[in-house]
Amino acid sequence: MERKRNIGPALILLAGCFWGSMGIFVRRLGAYGFTSIQIVSIRVTLAALAFCLLQLVRDRSGFRLSPRDILLFLGLGFGSILFFTVCYFTAIEMMPLSTAAILLYTSPIWITLMSALFFREKLTGLKLLALALAFAGCVLVSGVSGEGVTLAGLLFGLGSGLGYGLYSILGTVALRKYSPFTVTTWTFLFAAAGSLLICQPADMLAKFAAAPNLAALLLFCLVTALVTAVVPFLAYTLGLRTVEASRAGILATVEPMVATLIGILVFSEPLTPLSGLGMALILAAVVLLNRKRQGS
Repeated sequence: MERKRNIGPALILLAGCFWGSMGIFVRRLGAYGFTSIQIVSIRVTLAALAFCLLQLVRDRSGFRLSPRDILLFLGLGFGSILFFTVCYFTAIEMMPLSTAAILLYTSPIWITLMSALFFREKLTGLKLLALALAFAGCVLVSGVSGEGVTLAGLLFGLGSGLGYGLYSILGTVALRKYSPFTVTTWTFLFAAAGSLLICQPADMLAKFAAAPNLAALLLFCLVTALVTAVVPFLAYTLGLRTVEASRAGILATVEPMVATLIGILVFSEPLTPLSGLGMALILAAVVLLNRKRQGS
């Protein structure tokens, strides 16, 4: 049991690192002319297929779902995965990217509040300190900009953080009855179904048909789904079995730090003193939480 507890935070951190690499894939797919929503649809649909294949090989009984739990998985697929991505990309279109990113990373705050309300998790001083450090770090890493902020953009941005955090809450509930593989499979099946309703599939297929090298594009799409969805969501869901939802949400804030490092190393983006300080604060929050034990 102690070993499982030790590996739980590592799985959450691994998920955050993989999510942090998303910019590489999104920029490449955007160069093919795909819209943000179409990239989301490609990602979640291929991830759903990958999870189904994994479930077929591992345990076909994992496809069994109680009718009474359909609403729970609708919440995971539509209310969390699809809702937060649509809100996030809409916020990006309405406000500066840095502001949208800051609002997305209000998710640990939502998770902490919902965990205290629904799971009666303790709001310890150490956890609140780590939460404050992580959020401050995300603000500094993303950059501080008050330009172009609108009420609608603010609401969409906060909605993305709420939807992002909702996965930890509903995922924790689902894991009480289902395996992590079943949870991720059904979550992405519902998310994929919903995404196909809003991604303009005919236009998306036309862009695939117009690709100069369709095989290379399809392979890249598959790698995108594996790296930015299949591996991180499975790792995060496995980690939720032993890590408190609120703690997991804070640990996952390594994502913007990794994204910043990739921007520096891959895209030659500059490292500002504020970004460096922000990464240090995020690392401090992770260290604090790793010194904490459940129930303390």
